[in-house]
Amino acid sequence: MTTPHPEKRHLASRTAGEVAAGAPLVLLVPVGSCEQHGPHLPLDTDTRIAVAVAERVAARRAGVVVAPAVSYGSSGEHQGFAGTLSIGTAALRTVLVELGRSAFPDPEPHAFASLVFVNGHGGNHEALGDAVDVLVGEGRPVSAWWPSIAGGDAHAGRTETSLLLALDADAVGPERPVGATEPLGALLGSLRSGGVAAVASNGVLGDATGASAEEGDALLAALIEDLAARLPGT
Repeated sequence: MTTPHPEKRHLASRTAGEVAAGAPLVLLVPVGSCEQHGPHLPLDTDTRIAVAVAERVAARRAGVVVAPAVSYGSSGEHQGFAGTLSIGTAALRTVLVELGRSAFPDPEPHAFASLVFVNGHGGNHEALGDAVDVLVGEGRPVSAWWPSIAGGDAHAGRTETSLLLALDADAVGPERPVGATEPLGALLGSLRSGGVAAVASNGVLGDATGASAEEGDALLAALIEDLAARLPGT
């Protein structure tokens, strides 16, 4: 298969005929959020990271396309901060299930060989897991991937700040805030009862001190390798 023009790696930039001609394609669907990320990172941080990983994997492998991102997620734990927009677990689950069904309608043929949800937000895990279970149970080739970074902090700390510095340094504010640095397990009770604001008034779960674009580049490369290795057919 001929490697498409870079813009054609985005599903939405193709015509229906181009999608059909390239079939069957591996479809990557980034899933993010619109939620606070401390005083220094943009609300769409999770979406940016998911899209960036998906785009770079598609750039490396023919026959892989990136769908428009699902930019709202389950972010109720951040609801006390300005700008957070959450659709909740149930609504997100429904959206993901219906997207999967639409990608693999009955009867065949399908334009897609498989679909992988590329997740950027931890709060989406329950909805993703449930949606994949439903879709796989219906016989549809759907899976989900999310970042796994050894030693990474939970939210808006050094890990995400480094990734954003690598992706778009101009989007990162000058602050390098320190938030709640206790292990996530020790914070879960308070998080469940009062959200992130109950444990970190600045919205940060971690410590952004020392974040750098160089570290972000290394983290991004590891995430790209991990997703690429997990794609169906690899």
